[in-house]
Amino acid sequence: MDRSRLEAFSDGVFAVAITLLALNLTVAGPGHGVLLHQLGTHWTAFVAYLISFFMIGIVWVNHHVLVRGIAVVDRTLLFLNLVLLLFVVMIPFATATVAEYLAVYLGPHGSHAHRDTQIAMMLYGAVFLGMSIGFGGMFEWTLHGEHMYRRLPIDKHWAARARFVGGGLAYVMAIAVAQFYAVASFVIIALVAVYYIVERTPDAYKAPAGDASADPGGPDGSGGE
Repeated sequence: MDRSRLEAFSDGVFAVAITLLALNLTVAGPGHGVLLHQLGTHWTAFVAYLISFFMIGIVWVNHHVLVRGIAVVDRTLLFLNLVLLLFVVMIPFATATVAEYLAVYLGPHGSHAHRDTQIAMMLYGAVFLGMSIGFGGMFEWTLHGEHMYRRLPIDKHWAARARFVGGGLAYVMAIAVAQFYAVASFVIIALVAVYYIVERTPDAYKAPAGDASADPGGPDGSGGE
């Protein structure tokens, strides 16, 4: 399969998932109180939307950086990419669920939703963990064989692994913390999003100069994100 088809299909899935997030941002409308109050009572939905939006966006950016250096697309890569997309399309559902249960938990009758909110938060963390595992599998695939235009030196493998999939450990922590305190788990995932927005992941690979689809990045081969 041509690399452009893999990237085009993935971009379509990312676009749909990130668009579906906005469908969860609703208010009851006229006749249900002051609009400003309605918006205020839905603050968890807006916060969850921002976190999930940037999470999907970050993975989309890194997916582009990774795919542009791939020289050969094989069956294994296609299925690893599907694993990643499997969890990406679950993010809108997990986002809507955690936003709804957090709103109830933090409301006047929060004690009644304590356990359900913990489960919703564990689900939220598990989806991001699955996404991290899927992306990590694709990255691991690039480290072996002649799959890339330029192979990453062996002595840089572990540093690159930590950079690409280090967030997975934070998601495991968030899932564990969610069993005791859902809000703290939510904060951990939010901090992961902030970290990956600020952290500039160097591009380990660079396609040949003749590849028109490649983004040359900076003079050191790093991407321009």
